[in-house]
Amino acid sequence: MRLTMLLTSNLGMITAGFMSLAALPAQATECIAPSNPGGGWDFTCRTIGRILSELDLVDGNVQTTNMPGGVGAVTFAMVASERPADEELIVATSTVGITQIAQGRYPGGVDDMRWLGMLGADVGVVAVAADSDITSMADLNAALKADSSSLTTAGSSSIGGWDHIRLLIAAREAGVENLPDIRWVQFDGGTDAVTQLIGGQVDVVSTDISEIGGFVESGDIRIIGAMSDERIPAFPDAPTMKEQGIDMTGYNWRGLYTGGDVSDEAYGQWVSDLETLYNSENWQTAAVEFGLVPIWRGGADFEAYIRDQEKVTADISRDIGVIE
Repeated sequence: MRLTMLLTSNLGMITAGFMSLAALPAQATECIAPSNPGGGWDFTCRTIGRILSELDLVDGNVQTTNMPGGVGAVTFAMVASERPADEELIVATSTVGITQIAQGRYPGGVDDMRWLGMLGADVGVVAVAADSDITSMADLNAALKADSSSLTTAGSSSIGGWDHIRLLIAAREAGVENLPDIRWVQFDGGTDAVTQLIGGQVDVVSTDISEIGGFVESGDIRIIGAMSDERIPAFPDAPTMKEQGIDMTGYNWRGLYTGGDVSDEAYGQWVSDLETLYNSENWQTAAVEFGLVPIWRGGADFEAYIRDQEKVTADISRDIGVIE
């Protein structure tokens, strides 16, 4: 009897296991966040994954996998070598990832992946103290043209990081030379940089609007240039770079890529589904709540944008000696 009970129990467990496996889809969509839980890449995967399911754009739930290492380099290498044709795999990325590629810190280049879309961004801004004599980008660039080392600039990235690079892009587009001479100070965050700005220790801050919006609202600082295509809705008085004759944007965008060998059909379907997701109330609400400005660039337009951003970042990085 004991043997019969044991066989019956084992058979039941095996049957239940097969039923459980049968209930799973043949393929499960996965989004890799190349970071630990929390932060921008994790938000991108978990939020987009959730909304893809809510809108029935995928079968079942999207699995989020955290894979930290090398500021995204570990994930990039794995996708390139092990899963380049996996049509069910998407990976979170951002401006930070493209900066790393441009500076040779990833094991490959932009052509190794297929870039799906940008769905939102933190907007870069250049700000000064409320009582500063610098009232526009023209004033700032005139001072830098006269003497590149005359002002102290600051932000929350190191030399060659995105806050630094996008300030230099704006300066170069305006005709400033001797970019390596522009003095840069790194702080742990935009708030720390602004504190020093208000105190007079630095002259200019380059960072994301989400870091310093409260100081703008309080009147302690002024935005002299927004690095966006259109004016920032929350700060409509802040002129864009383009309005001031500086043809550049400085988004810290959030987006996705997939493997470089994914078929055109699968790639096109992902772009279409992500655009549907972007236009949904679900995403528009979630993005704003996270502090992003919803912005869509997808498919061929996004791939062209990626290649342009990589080239500009690499050129600036060479100019200032970050790479050879």
